[in-house]
Amino acid sequence: MGIAIDWDRRTCARRGHITYEPSEPLLRERLHAATAMGVAWRCLRCGDFALGTPHGSGPASDAPLVPRGRALRDLIILRFIAVERALRGVFVLLVAFAVWRFSNSRGSVHRFFEENLTVFRPVAQHFHYDLDHSPVVDSIRRVFEYQRSTLLIVAVALFVYAAIELIEGVGLWMAKRWAEYLAVVATAAFLPLEVYEVVEKASWFKAATLVLNILAVLYILLSKRLFGLRGGREAFDAERHSASLLEVEVAAGATV
Repeated sequence: MGIAIDWDRRTCARRGHITYEPSEPLLRERLHAATAMGVAWRCLRCGDFALGTPHGSGPASDAPLVPRGRALRDLIILRFIAVERALRGVFVLLVAFAVWRFSNSRGSVHRFFEENLTVFRPVAQHFHYDLDHSPVVDSIRRVFEYQRSTLLIVAVALFVYAAIELIEGVGLWMAKRWAEYLAVVATAAFLPLEVYEVVEKASWFKAATLVLNILAVLYILLSKRLFGLRGGREAFDAERHSASLLEVEVAAGATV
């Protein structure tokens, strides 16, 4: 049997409880308890009672909609994706900056490369490796033949891609719905290229990246009900509210 993870209590243990004092008498009565150590209020995330002054008060309709249960699990997974997107954005940004710097000093870099190649040539010959006909060296030399305008176009394209990844990462971390759409569209747009790369020259890394991106697209699409799937935004909001502790208590109070 698998071990069920209580995301609510784990998150409260790490971040603390979230309590709220509703102004409605019946609901307030259900959410607080008098103890020998003082008044305790029920946490809106994990449902446990916590001692101390509530973090907020007012009408139940103004209470924060605290993710719990499946909604909290989805948020945690979404933030893992957000971190991956942000790290990828930073890496692409560094590559874009390197290409831009290279385009401005291509001649000096070329000379530096050829001078060091001369230094390493005797060592390579000792190990019976021909540097002058090496595929890696040939690829690097072809880069030096690119026009500066071409390198600038590549740098700008990389800067744009990095910006999209960083914006996507920040938006996903904040659980913005527009970021979920952006993540699906941007990731799906590059899937044909990734499939081509895997077919052209397969590697475990490329295959794993392709699978992870496909799973990310499907997960966000289905769990967030994007593009009208599974009832769309209306069903998604209804699901979140149905999991809210306050909503549950309001419904329970109404049946009493």
